[in-house]
Amino acid sequence: MDEDISIINTNTRNEKIKNFLIQNKKKLVLGITVIFLLLISYFSIGEYKKKQKIEISDTYNSIIIDYSKNNKEKTAQNLIELINKKDPTYSPLSLYFIIDNKLINEKEKINNLFNVVIKEISLDEEIRNLNIYKKALYNADSSDENDLLKILNPIIKSESVWKSHALYLMAEYFYSKNEKQKSKEFFNQIINLKNVNEEIKIEAQKRLYRDLSE
Repeated sequence: MDEDISIINTNTRNEKIKNFLIQNKKKLVLGITVIFLLLISYFSIGEYKKKQKIEISDTYNSIIIDYSKNNKEKTAQNLIELINKKDPTYSPLSLYFIIDNKLINEKEKINNLFNVVIKEISLDEEIRNLNIYKKALYNADSSDENDLLKILNPIIKSESVWKSHALYLMAEYFYSKNEKQKSKEFFNQIINLKNVNEEIKIEAQKRLYRDLSE
């Protein structure tokens, strides 16, 4: 008896499944098709990005290899084009090459390129902070106190690994302006940091003891 009931229940269940498949055939086919297309799109985009990365890498290496003092302007223009492609690896590298080799002298142009890297490219947070710090270093000799702090505040007000570096830059900036009290305050902030860079902490202690102990 129980066996008969089990067979009936199984047959009923199979019939329900069959009816469901018949009634929803179009929806099921459409659903499977959509999933299939999404998978194709996902892997196609992945392959496209991989190919694009290789092309950008090859372009960057070619520009650097071909660089000479006789083609500075062309090199700068090619690297600017790479920066505007907004690649998280080769856009920053292109900017560093321009700065290190003094391919562009106008600070406004360099700062605009920094803004592309910092604000318009999807970067890891600490890589972004590194570029903010590099922008501050680039501007330190020609900026006033407020402008330099405006650049560095996103780091100073965070727990970034670059915070020690940012504070040290401000301390040195004020020392160069003979504003020793402000310099001392920033060196002391470094010493009191919880997650301080130990090498920078040692340097800050040396500066306080040697130059600001009065």
